[in-house]
Amino acid sequence: MTDTPLDRAHAAMQAAPDDDSARLAFYERLADNELFVMLDTEAEGDRIAPSVFDTGEGRFVLAFDREDRLAKFAGRIVPYAALSGRLVAGLLAPQGLGIALNPDVAPSSFLVPPEAVKWLVDTLSEAPAVVEARPREIMAPRGLPERLLRALDAKLASAAGMARMAYLVGARYDKTTSHMLAFIDPAPGAEPALARATGEALTFSGIEAGVLDVGFFTLSDPFAARLARVGLRFDLPVPEDAVPPGANPGMNPDRPPRLR
Repeated sequence: MTDTPLDRAHAAMQAAPDDDSARLAFYERLADNELFVMLDTEAEGDRIAPSVFDTGEGRFVLAFDREDRLAKFAGRIVPYAALSGRLVAGLLAPQGLGIALNPDVAPSSFLVPPEAVKWLVDTLSEAPAVVEARPREIMAPRGLPERLLRALDAKLASAAGMARMAYLVGARYDKTTSHMLAFIDPAPGAEPALARATGEALTFSGIEAGVLDVGFFTLSDPFAARLARVGLRFDLPVPEDAVPPGANPGMNPDRPPRLR
């Protein structure tokens, strides 16, 4: 059985237990990954009842990063919900529940304790400042760690259709200097999600005291031409044809499931 991105992130974390960057990379992958949550009973509308088991370390919900791993663990047909890791964490944190990830069926078998789930939710809630005023001067970005650039590239690769492109630039304001990620032609209503994605890339790259502003501009704005001249460009993927939400809870972002 081939390994998965979660397997690789978990292996890197286990190989370097004192490396904060490896630990952050694992939790970022956990948040971004789709998880198949084992249920006790079929979902009732938008309400789900995850399978929970008790241990000396707390109460845990069973979740797997592949359907076949869930099937192997259960040994029978069981109901499940396919949800993003961030949504799973958001559901479990208020209940004081942890995540039993791939128990006994994968190299990434791991207990994410309740306090780590809460930390993940708190971390994901952070977002960078959105620029209200245009910088007085922009320039090519300088001095940013390679791991931050890789994190931004990976994060924006998953933001299909949310903007045409983005430019990373150095930005000088009247009294401060920082960096800005400027999105061009954001989709209507996508600004908060893009700001959160940027903040997550910064946080999970392990950059201490990092500052990265976020701005939104139209392609027809003359300022966009200035950004193109000096900025580091990130192209966001064009989305595939939209698939109508199915009956599986959690597939419609406007109606997230609730625990019962």
